[in-house]
Amino acid sequence: MQKSANSKTRKQSKGLHPRNIHRNGYDFDALKACHPPLAQHIKSNPAGAATIDFANSDAVKALNTALLQHHYKIESWSIPDGALCPPIPGRVDYIHYIAELLGCPLPSGKINTANTCTANTNTSNTRTNNPVNLLDVGTGANGIYALLACAVYGWRCVGSDINSESLANVKAVLTNNPTLNANISLRLQPNKDACFSQIIQTDEYFDVSVCNPPFHASQEEASKGTNRKLHNLARSRDTAHTAKQPSLNFGGQHAELWCNGGERLFLKKMIKESQAFAQQVGWFTSLVSKSENVQPALKLIRKLGATEVREIEMMQGNKITRVIAWRFNP
Repeated sequence: MQKSANSKTRKQSKGLHPRNIHRNGYDFDALKACHPPLAQHIKSNPAGAATIDFANSDAVKALNTALLQHHYKIESWSIPDGALCPPIPGRVDYIHYIAELLGCPLPSGKINTANTCTANTNTSNTRTNNPVNLLDVGTGANGIYALLACAVYGWRCVGSDINSESLANVKAVLTNNPTLNANISLRLQPNKDACFSQIIQTDEYFDVSVCNPPFHASQEEASKGTNRKLHNLARSRDTAHTAKQPSLNFGGQHAELWCNGGERLFLKKMIKESQAFAQQVGWFTSLVSKSENVQPALKLIRKLGATEVREIEMMQGNKITRVIAWRFNP
């Protein structure tokens, strides 16, 4: 559901976004035909249906590679050992909700660069003539939001990160996908405490920013959280990929998993910094992993004078993931 500043809500049915191609599950026959290495990980669940072991990071990576190739025509996607392996259905859900926020219809084709969706972010409900420009704050080694936004909607994307090795991995993926490479650019953030400064240039405008903040406050907390996810087979959360075992390699993913102060402090810093870029970003958005961090974030956003604030609930079965969105211009 979406909650606006004046407390209006709009209910969504449980499950993935209506536009999400993964609403009806996975066609494993088609996926393994597209990416044969997936076949070794497919097994039957107690009901006899095909599935994989979602606690096995290699299996999840193989599934992601197959999904991206089969549904989104993204070739040769890969991540280094220790990088977060994002669940594709949940990640593309975020993009679909952002498209809805911007007033963008679903394109007819899977790759849509010739007939791009344009943003509708003003009060007159008229469209602009320019394609959506999206900024992915902390794109990580997987670059998933920029890749999906470009592949599904034809948006132009900038992915930023404080880790040069992460950006190098995304660049390698883009090299194998010329259409995406032409519409996605990558920028190194030299200041680990900044989100927008030194990334957004003076003459630039972004229709929307997206972010999946590091949600743990320490390496120890991140390790405990990952162990819980492995035990619970949390399909809608990130699973760390390693070559030998489903444990964390913190040397390669510190910025993706944790930061001093955790998610709450990260959100506080990003929200405060967003005010200085009010004229250069139409909508600021972020995932919020911990429900107790939502209201403090929304309170700060309103205190800083945002003209519109929304809380979006993305539902996957009984699991709810929240996105907060705010802007300073009508």
